[in-house]
Amino acid sequence: MSKKKEAVTEQDNRIVVFQEKSIRRTWHQNEWWFVVEDVVLVLVDSKDPKQYIQRMKQRDPELGKGWVQIVHTLPIETSGGTQRMVCANTEGIFRIIQSIPSLKAEPFKRWLAQVGYERVKEIEDPELASLRARELYEAKGYSPAWIEKRLRAIAVRGELTNEWKERGVREGREYSILTAEIARATFGVTPVEHGNIKGLDQVKTGNNLRDHMTDLELIFTMLGEAGTTEIARKKNAQGLHENKHAAREGGSIA
Repeated sequence: MSKKKEAVTEQDNRIVVFQEKSIRRTWHQNEWWFVVEDVVLVLVDSKDPKQYIQRMKQRDPELGKGWVQIVHTLPIETSGGTQRMVCANTEGIFRIIQSIPSLKAEPFKRWLAQVGYERVKEIEDPELASLRARELYEAKGYSPAWIEKRLRAIAVRGELTNEWKERGVREGREYSILTAEIARATFGVTPVEHGNIKGLDQVKTGNNLRDHMTDLELIFTMLGEAGTTEIARKKNAQGLHENKHAAREGGSIA
């Protein structure tokens, strides 16, 4: 599988939609892990999912007792950069659902099983991931020209993060630091500040900054990240410190 195809597969499926509500997820240990708070918000009418989860564990002592075995804290892409959030795999989500009285539980279980099946098919044929992303953006009303740029930006980002991984940059916080360096050099603001300018709520699911960028912003973002990738390769940048310099140079090109 080429790096470009891997990038589309891994980067483009960070968010899935159940009944018009977004659920963030990440690929970890060869399976999907879903943000538990997002699942709770889909199934219950709660303004404070964290508090609901605490009450749920109190109501179900067995769930509370085995909580640390069910969930992992994993890096999740948000509008403000990568944040560590409580996630569970399909098996763990099924266990959590048992403690949530909701009429949506059964259709959600079927949806969850389908999501797992789709991932297996995408591994066999990575082009399916790109196709599903295109269909999702079309359903949201984005123009064909914008969608092409967004999908290309996903591939460029994937190539950059693959390069960082090979060069000893740690996923999560260090990716966020380097992303902020590129953005600051490109736009004069960090991703968090950029999101604030656009009035995005960082906590709200689906408020991915790049999904709210204009065509030109996507082009400049791609240029900055592609430039950073090439500079890191040319200078053989290793670790966070050296890749910071590459990130600043790449962003300055944009």
